[in-house]
Parts: sequence; structure tokens; C-alpha cells
Amino acid sequence: MPIIEAIHISKFFGALQVLKGISVSIQPGEIVTIVGASGAGKTTFLQIAGTLLKPSQGTVKINGADIGQLKDKELARFRNKHIGFVFQFHHLLPEFTALENVCIPAFIAGISRSEAMRKAKEILEFLTLGNRLHHKPAELSGGEQQRVAVARALINNPDVILADEPSGNLDSHNKKELHELFFTLRNRFNQTFVIVTHDNELARMSDRTITMHDGLLV
Repeated sequence: MPIIEAIHISKFFGALQVLKGISVSIQPGEIVTIVGASGAGKTTFLQIAGTLLKPSQGTVKINGADIGQLKDKELARFRNKHIGFVFQFHHLLPEFTALENVCIPAFIAGISRSEAMRKAKEILEFLTLGNRLHHKPAELSGGEQQRVAVARALINNPDVILADEPSGNLDSHNKKELHELFFTLRNRFNQTFVIVTHDNELARMSDRTITMHDGLLV
């Protein structure tokens, strides 16, 4: 069964049609990249797949669940439990340490503080950030901040991680490390990734590349 199944997805913003009836299936353990020019609809599709945006038409299923049938509170719980997000701008909270930032989705999910802290520490150590647990974002390098964002995305064992230009702000060294990390996580945990990117190297590394143009799949 696909992790994500998007069926005939259209999206209008007023009179502007950004997505024009696209259908995509993502399988467990796949690393799929979505490429295309700016304005092609990549981020809009990713936001719909991640339940952050509702389609104007069509159906999205995650692990077989039709997310269009969920009410707002149910949808928020579902998103927190089943989907991890990594953005170009890592969106770490500046007043919290790396460890605290990673714990936030677990706290929202109702996991106890001690269990969330234990798990966050374990993930950060796996991502070679064991000596940076108590540093705030301003004290971390760009690559370290993005790894903290990846750890935060992993904390609730999501079915899929959706990433929007995750290496767009990184230098070539940190970009290469982040890309390799995605494959390490897939190989170790069978983690599924859907990644919007302009990075040709990452697109070549991925299992499958989806190209979008003017709201359609090419």
C-alpha cells in the first residue's frame, strides 16, 4: 500500500489554478524528489500531501486514510503523528536548545517529558549532535541547525518526511552531508522522503524524480 496516494489533485487560488489534476503514489521506503521551475506547483503539492493545505478537488490518502474526511483537530493530530517536515529555513525556536526544539512535536503528541527527552537525545546523538544538545540555534552552524530540524521531524516516528528545499541554504559540504543523511535514515529505518528540490545532485541520487511544469506532471 502506498504511504501517500494523491488522486486527481487540483488547487485553485481564486481564479488561478496552480495544480491541474495530478496523481502521485509514494511507496514505503522511497526517496522521491520533485523538481521543476519556480511556480510549477511543487510546494503547493507538498503542502497538500502534508495536510497543511486542502485541495480544491481530488483525494489524498496517507497510509490508506482519506485525510479529507478528518475534521481540523483530527487532522492536526494525524499530521503530528504521521508526517515530519523539514523546511529550507529550519524554523527552530531561538529561545530553546537543540534538545528542546526536537522534543516539541513529542510534547504536542502527549509523550511524557522524560520519554521525549530520552528519545530526542538518542536521535541527536545518532545525527552526531550529542555534544550540541544544550546549544541554542544561534550557537549552531547552518548544517547543525538543519540536522536538528531533521531530528525534530523524526521524533514521532512519522510515516513520511516531507522536505521543501532542505539544503537550499547550505554550503556544498553541509548540503552533501544532509543528502547522505536522508539515505542513511532510509537504509536504517526504512524512512520515506518526499523532497522538493532545485538540487540536481540530490535529484540524481533519489530513487525517483517527479518533474512538474505549470501544475502538471511531466
